[in-house]
Amino acid sequence: MTVVSSSRGASRRQWLTPALAALAALALLLVSRVAQASEADLILPDLGSQSFMGIDGRTLLFGGMGVCALGFIFGLSIYMQLNRLPVHRSMREISELIYETCKTYLQTQVKFILILEILIGAIIAFYFGVLRHMEVGKVVIVLLASVVGIAGSCGVAWFGMRINTFANSRTAFAALKGKPFPAYAIPLKAGMSIGAVLISTELLIMLMILLFIPADYAGPCFIGFAIGESLGASVLRIAGGIFTKIADIGSDLMKIVFGIKEDDARNPGVIADCTGDNAGDSVGPSADGFETYGVTGVALITFILLAVPDPRVQVQLLVWIFVMRIVMVVASIVSYWLNEAMATATYGNADKMNFEAPLTRLVWITSIVSVGLTYAVSVVMIPAIGGDSSLWWKLSTIITCGTLAGAIIPEMIKVFTSTESRHVREVVTASREGGASLNVLSGLTAGNFSAYWMGMVLVVLMGISYLVAGQGLQQLMKAESVFAFGLVAFGFLGMGPVTIAVDSYGPVTDNAQSVYELSLIEQVPDIENEIKKDFGFTPFFEKAKHFLEENDGAGNTFKATAKPVLIGTAVVGSTTLIFSIIVVLTEKLTSNLDKLSILHPPFLLGLLTGGAIIYWFTGASTQAVSTGAYRAVEFIKANIKLEGVEKASIADSKKVVEICTLYAQRGMINIFLGVFFSTLAFACLEPFFFIGYLISIALFGLYQAIFMANAGGAWDNAKKLVEVELKEKGTELHAATVVGDTVGDPFKDTSSVAMNPVIKFTTLFGLLAVELAIEIDRTLSVVLAAVFFVLSMVFVYRSFYGMRITSGQKTSATKHAEA
Repeated sequence: MTVVSSSRGASRRQWLTPALAALAALALLLVSRVAQASEADLILPDLGSQSFMGIDGRTLLFGGMGVCALGFIFGLSIYMQLNRLPVHRSMREISELIYETCKTYLQTQVKFILILEILIGAIIAFYFGVLRHMEVGKVVIVLLASVVGIAGSCGVAWFGMRINTFANSRTAFAALKGKPFPAYAIPLKAGMSIGAVLISTELLIMLMILLFIPADYAGPCFIGFAIGESLGASVLRIAGGIFTKIADIGSDLMKIVFGIKEDDARNPGVIADCTGDNAGDSVGPSADGFETYGVTGVALITFILLAVPDPRVQVQLLVWIFVMRIVMVVASIVSYWLNEAMATATYGNADKMNFEAPLTRLVWITSIVSVGLTYAVSVVMIPAIGGDSSLWWKLSTIITCGTLAGAIIPEMIKVFTSTESRHVREVVTASREGGASLNVLSGLTAGNFSAYWMGMVLVVLMGISYLVAGQGLQQLMKAESVFAFGLVAFGFLGMGPVTIAVDSYGPVTDNAQSVYELSLIEQVPDIENEIKKDFGFTPFFEKAKHFLEENDGAGNTFKATAKPVLIGTAVVGSTTLIFSIIVVLTEKLTSNLDKLSILHPPFLLGLLTGGAIIYWFTGASTQAVSTGAYRAVEFIKANIKLEGVEKASIADSKKVVEICTLYAQRGMINIFLGVFFSTLAFACLEPFFFIGYLISIALFGLYQAIFMANAGGAWDNAKKLVEVELKEKGTELHAATVVGDTVGDPFKDTSSVAMNPVIKFTTLFGLLAVELAIEIDRTLSVVLAAVFFVLSMVFVYRSFYGMRITSGQKTSATKHAEA
């Protein structure tokens, strides 16, 4: 990948100068005075001081580490099973080529994340070491915790990418047997492997901090860990989302320009598209899921330590929420086994199957099992928490609101994105007479309606949690409704392994279809006899292609259903994090409460500013996709060879990958550093302005993300419906749906999904940023706000003017890619 090294120097110089200027500005913080209270002062209570079922809390959580180890073993065992599955060499070669390009892409992003960690680490060191006067050893531990967070996000991203890039060829080959069930079972197994490893790893790290880090170090370590994993997830989500849609659009448009089929092996953009499927739909979501799970836990831990005065109740709540997470890992694995037994009995030898049906059943079985275990374990663990014998079922009910949301929200999303939904079929109907114009309008309509219904579901479930919390939780803590909202977010993630599994199902099914076409297996000499001799069955090529295409539609649907769950968690969970900032600003809710109102002008202005940032973010991420896709299309059109060749050259395919990597990197740098410096600027400007800003980006981001994700999902499956059910590839109707799909690509897989980690990173980093700001002189704070705002505007300006499409000439960056 020469483009990475050839353009890296210039790219780094472009953003390192303002970054170094930021560090110089931060050095002024050395003159500040010490704050009264913050996350640095959080001290964990003695977890062994309370007993549960005759077992002290520490011992119980040590047992939980054993469950995490078993979950990890479960995930690795599936990994090894899939790796041993039979596959023809022609398919294996393609999947390994995809893996190698994915690996190079991921290595590029990890190097950039480590550079950003230097910037973030400097701020953490200033805050904890200089302002909080922590000893050097303690600061080092906090910095190491942030590095562990980064390593966790990147590690699970690599694992997800690795298993998905060999499960795709195994799925494609298994479909040749002429039965649909293997095409379903293999992608789901791969997803469960990722989900089990991801959740078990996250939970194990948090338990290790809880049990092995000294009590006065644990609070800062949790914050450092959460910032690190959020940093990694933000970069991988943003860059992956840009990469995948540059490649997808560049590849898809060739179907219209040249009238070639889906995943035509002569199209040099197809390998980049397959790489992007994993960069955007495997690497990004794996890191995102890891970070979401961790940040939600950190938010609840921080809330309990800040808002619950009784150390005994603190211990009971901390141990309870971690045991709930451990129990739900077990619930997910047991539910998967139960569902697989039912699916095997129903579809094992069937000639046809509805691929969505067993996936839907898995989600509901897991939800029901999780809810049952929540009540059963709670009544045993906390029968009379705080002396109230009714709170166990009230806390369980609040979590259940979130657990049910994890099942209800996918059902709501399928109404707008499934190939069976009326909204998707309306998109197709509108396209038949109205072409691309009515296709786009129908998709926008579906997205808008979905945001309404999703909002109503969240309001109802959060409203129930608020009402239940008001029936006694106020005796244990301040702001009990905020804790209830945090528990709802916690419940969203209760069946984490299954949520991750159905999300990861999509990239495997998408790649399986591509691997089949790219392998040219039907053209291998004497292939039928070879497969019969080496693998013991006669291949059914037409059936395999049909099953793979149909299953890709199911993958699209369930990718769409997982996104709002993660987005909703970010918004609901950020409420708990924002409360932590409010506690600091109001001296534990004893002063300045009047400033949390629209009657306080800075608070209202912050609300307005957050919306502006969300719309800039949407535009900047879409701009990066548009410009990168323009350059990719430009290159493909100039170099594609349709006569006299069976496959595009590896060299041309790699050049398309390089163009995608380059523009993903450039777009991500502008977006991330724009967000980073905006956070510092607004935190320094006025703390209650910053609170309004954080609330605003969460709310604007929620609806913008849901609208875009589901509009994109509707366009995607409308195209799939035309290809699979109507079998009208190559027609004007198909061309219209392809246009809609390319509009929806950055909607669903770039702008919308990246809002989740960005919202959480901004809120988490805001914990430190606002405390830095309130500790310095007011005049200096305003000066720093101006400096950071100017730096943010540099990257906001570059996100368009440095990335815009210039007609008739190639950018120097593209020339580097083609050199």
